[in-house]
Amino acid sequence: MLTILGFAMIATFLVLIMLKKMSPIAALVLIPALFCVAVGQGAKLGDYVIDGVGNLAPTAAMLMFAIVYFGVMIDVGLFDPIVRGILRFCKADPMRIVVGTAVLAAIVSLDGDGSTTFMITVSAMYPLYKRLKMSLVVMTGVAATANGVMNTLPWGGPTARAATALKLDAGDIFVPMIPALGIGLAAVLLLAVVLGRRERKRLGMLTLDEALATGTAAEPETVLVGAGGGGSDRIRKNSGGAGTGTGAGGDAAEHPGTDEDADADEDFKGLDPDRATLRPKLYWFNAGLTIALLTAMIMELMPIPVLFLLGAALALTVNFPHMPDQRARIAAHADNVLNVSGMVFAAAVFTGVLSGTGMVEHMADWLVGAIPDGMGPHMAIVTGILSIPLTYFMSNDGFYFGVVPVLAEAGAAHGVSPLEIARASLVGQPLHMSSPLVPAVYVLVGMAKVEFGDHTRFTVKWAALTSLVVLCAGLLFGII
Repeated sequence: MLTILGFAMIATFLVLIMLKKMSPIAALVLIPALFCVAVGQGAKLGDYVIDGVGNLAPTAAMLMFAIVYFGVMIDVGLFDPIVRGILRFCKADPMRIVVGTAVLAAIVSLDGDGSTTFMITVSAMYPLYKRLKMSLVVMTGVAATANGVMNTLPWGGPTARAATALKLDAGDIFVPMIPALGIGLAAVLLLAVVLGRRERKRLGMLTLDEALATGTAAEPETVLVGAGGGGSDRIRKNSGGAGTGTGAGGDAAEHPGTDEDADADEDFKGLDPDRATLRPKLYWFNAGLTIALLTAMIMELMPIPVLFLLGAALALTVNFPHMPDQRARIAAHADNVLNVSGMVFAAAVFTGVLSGTGMVEHMADWLVGAIPDGMGPHMAIVTGILSIPLTYFMSNDGFYFGVVPVLAEAGAAHGVSPLEIARASLVGQPLHMSSPLVPAVYVLVGMAKVEFGDHTRFTVKWAALTSLVVLCAGLLFGII
């Protein structure tokens, strides 16, 4: 019964948010509360929620201060050279912009933290997507999938969990997986090309004058060259440099970021060379502080929430020594802080009920028990396939510490080494990064101003396909 109710709770949540019948925060709170009552454990709901909040409180604190820190770094101009470099590469070509999103997300993912990856990627790319009226779910989908592939780094989390659960060396798990993960990253870049070409076909081949690259209010010319389908070999000038409209044959349901409700120049202010918050004389201090912060995070010198708390306080104090300026910067980023931290604490209700009622354990046991005995010699493949849905519906802790040891034990009885099981368990990470149980995804959709349901509906199919590519590559190279 708990197995059925567990799957039903997750399915209900996903359906309601994808159909936009409930907001994610409301769904994360009310649906598990109702199911907790349905399983006859309503009296323990408070305990489950407190346990869930306790587990996620450090993550919420980290996100709060990380948003403030990186928000200040964006305000003072730390990432402006990166954005301008991407703009020069992209040249306002939708295909290049999507590829640039994938490359930027993959590079920044080297820090091992999805939240910071999404904050930097969205901060850099969001103004360009808005100015050109590109689909924002393309940005979030590509960024999440690229980060999912890179999330397998030993300091990223899953590899370390697999190594701990099976008492293996993280290097022995990760290093042989590099070729397969490389193929997975190549698949993400190919996906970016495909989605970028689709955006180019919808919007046209765009070129903007230098005013766009500097974020000024001048009206750039937009030249559409061979957009295809609609035969749009024409030249026109946009009012306010706002992009191209809907283009030819775009499906509005898949392009929620293409409406014209936002002012493009306001969205592009992140590159305004004259904004009052710039601190050019402190550029190298801010760069050094950020590098030191990320290095300390990778080396685990302190807990990540403490590092970002100290970093945010130092960044505010040095860049904005006057109290009114500090309050203004905190207020400027309060919306993102409240949105993301609220979502994380709401997710604590969901995960608390899922774990506290025993639904997670029953779901895992049912899935493992459903594996036919004849599949024993192929347990590595089974693990890889199961990792795709299980890491989406479960936390990494639940999967790697609860399910993977059982799969490894079943595989060992048929001569499958724990190393193969551990490597196969990493396959599902591209999809995992879009799971509603991952706090970082709320940073992504929140900063990109994308509905979580839209992101889920668009991304799941591409992320699952990327996971299958990694699995097939692992089998091809004899790693799994």
